[in-house]
Order: sequence, then C-alpha cells, then structure tokens
Amino acid sequence: MGQTVFCRKYQQELEALPFPPLPGKKGQEIQASVSKRAWEEWQALQTRLINEKHLNMLDPEARAYLNEQMERFLDNRETDQAEGYVPPER
Repeated sequence: MGQTVFCRKYQQELEALPFPPLPGKKGQEIQASVSKRAWEEWQALQTRLINEKHLNMLDPEARAYLNEQMERFLDNRETDQAEGYVPPER
C-alpha cells in the first residue's frame, strides 16, 4: 500500500488515490479526503445510476445530479439507487 489518506466516507486511514480523479480544485479536494476504496465504490454506483437512469452526460442537469449523489455517497448520506439493480451474490 502506498500513501494513505483519512477517508471522509470510512473515517479511517486508507489507501489514497494515486492522482486527482477530477480536474481542478475539486479533484485535489477529493484526492486529499477520499480513499481509493471509497472512490472505486462511488464509480460503480455512478455507472449504475448513469445506465439505469439513462443519464445524458452532456446535460448539465444530469452532471449536477451526479455531483450531488457523489457528495451524498462520500458523506455517508442516503443516495439514489438504480432501480432493478440486484447486487451479485458472494
């Protein structure tokens, strides 16, 4: 494990992201406060939301919606879920 970060989602030291996941100040803030694990989990949820809700990422409202869901997810607040999604059995 490389560098660590105190993850705002999991409230513990976890592996850090190797680079900012978004451009600009927002990406730097995420890199400094979100673990690699939390970001990967967000990306999976984001993909399900985009696919199931048929979001057009060229639409500013869709991008604002996803940004709000990302903040909710990373702050451990309730997020929308993709309808019909059934997690795989382990």
